[in-house]
Amino acid sequence: MSVDRETIAVYDARAQDYADMVAGVEHPGLDAFLAALPKRAEVLDLGCGTGAMSRRMMDAGLRVDATDASAAMVELARQRDVPARQAVFADLDANGVYDGVWANFSLLHAPRADFPGHLAQVHRALKPGGHFHIGVKLGTGEKRDGIGRFYTYYAEDELDDYLNTAGFTPITRKKGEGRGLDGTKAPWIWVLSHG
Repeated sequence: MSVDRETIAVYDARAQDYADMVAGVEHPGLDAFLAALPKRAEVLDLGCGTGAMSRRMMDAGLRVDATDASAAMVELARQRDVPARQAVFADLDANGVYDGVWANFSLLHAPRADFPGHLAQVHRALKPGGHFHIGVKLGTGEKRDGIGRFYTYYAEDELDDYLNTAGFTPITRKKGEGRGLDGTKAPWIWVLSHG
């Protein structure tokens, strides 16, 4: 599975800009994710970014394993007292460890060809019946944005097909639109599934 060094370099260079952009933003799906999990749940934040959502999960009593490919993002997360570590998607090798996996607008940076393998590994990493939150941008194809980050875009039914094939059952979803670090607005979707 490939690692896009250009995307990681953008996040390393623009980590503080990204932190400023998302400061105080209510992230889609977190309340539904928290409500689906048992108390003291073990959760993987896959692509934790600044650690803002990891911090909220920890404050809610969850035990969080926070990972990100960007060293600068990991450092920002650690400044929130989140015990984040640097790792890429392909490093995920856990089996039946997590009650939940939170992949909020992170796996969209993986090539489409690698996506089924990543979803299969997320499914393996979950305990039976565990919950998986994923956020992606809606659309078609793969391309770089105006600042060099690689994106794969998904149609809603296509995402459902990938999730079902990997063994997930979608249970709730929301669509919206937001402005990204590159300054452009894009439609997005998040889906909460159980394994």
